[in-house]
Amino acid sequence: MISTGAAKYKSIGNQSGVEGASPHRLIQMLINGALERIHSAKGLMERGDVIGKGKDISSAISIIGGLRSSLNMKAGGEISANLDSLYEYMGFRLFESNRNNDINGLDEVSKLMLEVKTGWDGIEETAKH
Repeated sequence: MISTGAAKYKSIGNQSGVEGASPHRLIQMLINGALERIHSAKGLMERGDVIGKGKDISSAISIIGGLRSSLNMKAGGEISANLDSLYEYMGFRLFESNRNNDINGLDEVSKLMLEVKTGWDGIEETAKH
């Protein structure tokens, strides 16, 4: 399942570091990639670059789809189910933000993704000890 997310990340042009990365690191890279695209889309939206904004939001949606497809619903239980719903919501909000030029929606998804990132990064620290 992680390979599906990694493939999405690769297809968007972020190949450095993917080869040989741990599954945990691949998820971190996907999260960072989504955050970068959302941040870029916000700037493009502010500048009125409709095409660039659309491409970056589409890329963020694709990356979030990769995160969603990497979830192990059997092993992850309630956490995976909650993340699945959250990722679905994020994709919807990004779509709506693109359609309506809604910077607040981009900010909302960015904030949610930062919360996921904080939790995911914390798992790595726990695993090291």
